[in-house]
Amino acid sequence: MKDNYLIGLDIGTQSAKVVIFHVDGHIVCQGHQPLRPLSIPAPQLAEHPDDDLWDALQLACRQAMDRFQTLGHDPHRIQAMGICVIRCCRVLLKEDGSLAWPVINWMDKRLNHPWKPEPAYEDVRYVTTTSGYITHRLTGEFKDTCANYIGWWPMDNDRSEWSNDPALWQQCNLRREQVLDVVKPGEILGQVTPEAARKTGLPVGLPVVATAHDKAVEALGAGTLAPGVALISLGTYIGAMVHGSENRQDAKHFWPFLASVPDSYLYECMGVRRGMWTISWFRDQFGAAAQADAHQQGLSIEELLNQESAAVPAGSDGLITVHDWAAPAEAEYRKGAMIGFDGRHTRAHMYRSLLEGIVLTMKNHMDAMAQELGIPFTRLVISGGGANSDVFMQIFADVFGIPTQRNQMRGSAAIGCAINAGIAVGCYRRYDQAVEKLVKPAETFQPNPDNHALYQQLNQQVYQRVHQYLDPLLQPLSALVD
Repeated sequence: MKDNYLIGLDIGTQSAKVVIFHVDGHIVCQGHQPLRPLSIPAPQLAEHPDDDLWDALQLACRQAMDRFQTLGHDPHRIQAMGICVIRCCRVLLKEDGSLAWPVINWMDKRLNHPWKPEPAYEDVRYVTTTSGYITHRLTGEFKDTCANYIGWWPMDNDRSEWSNDPALWQQCNLRREQVLDVVKPGEILGQVTPEAARKTGLPVGLPVVATAHDKAVEALGAGTLAPGVALISLGTYIGAMVHGSENRQDAKHFWPFLASVPDSYLYECMGVRRGMWTISWFRDQFGAAAQADAHQQGLSIEELLNQESAAVPAGSDGLITVHDWAAPAEAEYRKGAMIGFDGRHTRAHMYRSLLEGIVLTMKNHMDAMAQELGIPFTRLVISGGGANSDVFMQIFADVFGIPTQRNQMRGSAAIGCAINAGIAVGCYRRYDQAVEKLVKPAETFQPNPDNHALYQQLNQQVYQRVHQYLDPLLQPLSALVD
């Protein structure tokens, strides 16, 4: 298969990305289209405006396919396409598969509860996920991966199929005829229709392959299949996960989700909601002066902030950030906070404190998972755009005290999609073989022992105790303003 190719399609909260890979692992070309800002019709509600996921997909696909053909490649040598779309959303479809309501984003509080019909929802025939919706737009099939059903869905993760338990269907307020048929990761969902080909530039008949929920696909694409190797995915939601072989339904500090490797599991602990969004929020709301300074120095604002924060001592001279800009379901009253200001603090301290707050939060969640599993972490792999930051990577290494790696391709979901696609059509025989071909490691950051010791003290003596003091204040505050 010397001149064959695979496509990875990754639609996240902020953009749609299409990557075309040669089967030997190198990237041929890419397409990228930002999504529109989320619509916030009321506090703690979040929707994707109009048909934004499908609109962005079309543009990103056309970019990638135009570049592919400009380079002189034959579109008919593309063997398959794996698709990965934002998890934990709810999509309401009409009989014909079109949207009955804008896609409800995972940050919406309605997702904390089972599906409930409302008068505004007209003509709802199917209740599904974003991957089920995009599969239908591409193939015309009413099919989905079994591995993107997290939350209020009657999915049997032991069988990778819909549950046979009537009580679970009743608990989720759903009926079998309301949901789509499902297949396992690495299986073909359908083929690109002539209409979808006309809108996207993809070849008619191209096999569309199931993957899993986005974090599982990232974990596969990051190459974290070995025990003790954890992925931290830096996205709007920051998650941490390791692969496992059992459906640990008794777990207290992690969730045993289906992995993107069929018949296996992904153990994921609690993460940071609106994690990297918080970094963008700080840049956009408070970065005017930094933007001017960056322009004067010929840098991007991100490069400037990272340079400045690298000069700030570990611990940000006592400035602590609590990352609750999007509160967890079990404590909807919580809000983000920065505490510990004094006259030493600059924008660089604030920026570094935001980064440190993310890492300390993930450290505490992941330690609980590792202790329950009885498997200590020996190496971290960091994915997402935040992995471009040397200072962020070093903070991860210093807080966790273990080697921390980034790969050549920072966003690993597209690689995971290509791996599933390649397995489906026989480009690769085994998942480990596909990982060896497609995953390209880059730099590894080693922990600084002095910084690690400081972060341990800061975490144990201060950070782990913050909520017990803030919660009694935030509960009445939320009642007054939300």
